[in-house]
Amino acid sequence: MKEFVISEAQTETAVLVAIITPQQNERKTNEYLDELEFLAETAGAKTVKRFTQRLDGASSVTYIGKGKLQEIKEYIRREAEEDREVGMVIFDDELSAKQMRNIEKELQIKILDRTSLILDIFAMRAQTAHAKTQVELAQNRYMLPRLQRLWTHLERQGGGSGSGKGGSVGLRGPGETQLEMDRRIILNRMSLLKQQLAEIDKQKTTQRKNRGRLIRVALVGYTNVGKSTLMNLLAKSEVFAENKLFATLDTTVRKVIIDNLPFLLSDTVGFIRKLPTELVESFKSTLDEVREADLLLHVVDISHPDFEEQIQVVERTLGDLGCSDKPSMIIFNKIDAYTYVEKDEDDLTPRTKENITLPELMNTWMAKMNGDCIFISAREKTNLEELKTIIYNKVRELHVQKYPYNDFLYQTYDTEEQ
Repeated sequence: MKEFVISEAQTETAVLVAIITPQQNERKTNEYLDELEFLAETAGAKTVKRFTQRLDGASSVTYIGKGKLQEIKEYIRREAEEDREVGMVIFDDELSAKQMRNIEKELQIKILDRTSLILDIFAMRAQTAHAKTQVELAQNRYMLPRLQRLWTHLERQGGGSGSGKGGSVGLRGPGETQLEMDRRIILNRMSLLKQQLAEIDKQKTTQRKNRGRLIRVALVGYTNVGKSTLMNLLAKSEVFAENKLFATLDTTVRKVIIDNLPFLLSDTVGFIRKLPTELVESFKSTLDEVREADLLLHVVDISHPDFEEQIQVVERTLGDLGCSDKPSMIIFNKIDAYTYVEKDEDDLTPRTKENITLPELMNTWMAKMNGDCIFISAREKTNLEELKTIIYNKVRELHVQKYPYNDFLYQTYDTEEQ
């Protein structure tokens, strides 16, 4: 399953492609492309050019129009003549096998879509047996319906046992035979991976049952919002944190004590827009920590220009997991990186989120959330003590509700799980 993997050691150049539709305007498309460029950078590729096209919807044949495809082809040719070879073309949406086959045939270059790019990153990030198994299962799910395009080089070889008009009736060529064999191999591998995941999940369920009477708190949020940095501060641990997407794949659980009140804190994989269904399905067991949590701490990057949509993405994903009704609060992180554009006094155009001051934004959200949110900087440790106080009060209240007769007689063992 290494066809799409981009090595961290090499730096390939990439061209990005997206469409502007009635449902996705130019501003939104550019935001998606910004994120796609960050994904490409995380995977080790440098973006050198972007192409967009206005369409009512993606072409079922080549995703974009023939004219735009020729424009991209001409750009790749010109770059090659200048010894600036383009390594790949990355499309912002998931491509069907038919689209990918037709695009590859025309451009004669490596083609990726958003899904395969995210799968690459997950494959690079996976460290434990659990994560590696989940990623491989997701890769196989992605590859299965796309096997046929891998055998187009055999489609003209003909042969077979039957004959008829055009020589097609009863035709059974080597490509078809190999395709069936590969499909069977992948299906068998997927079955084995599912069995392995079931065993791992059984072990993890046993581990969770052995954690004793401790309230479970889960950090959730969009990818790269600072969950792991916050985890390190609260748990005084050293969970891997990096300014790249999906720095954390494996759920990490630590025992945290605030004012002699212990609880379990888990750091989970970040969510993202257009998250591949293959990954959602394969990583459901990883998100068990979210499903079994008593309290969700939704971390948000307040400095991101599109943080409100990121909140919606996370809330939708939590809804899909059946966690919408869990007690939760929003932690607005990275206030040290928040910027705004000050408006002139004579500027009468409506205000946008780009020119709202941080105090105004804070007041707006505090009112909207009935005060059930806090603004911090994990990097600068701003308002960290206030956050600890809020978490303490929420955990204490939940413990009294869940274990009314335990009277805070907590066990003192450590819990560390990778």
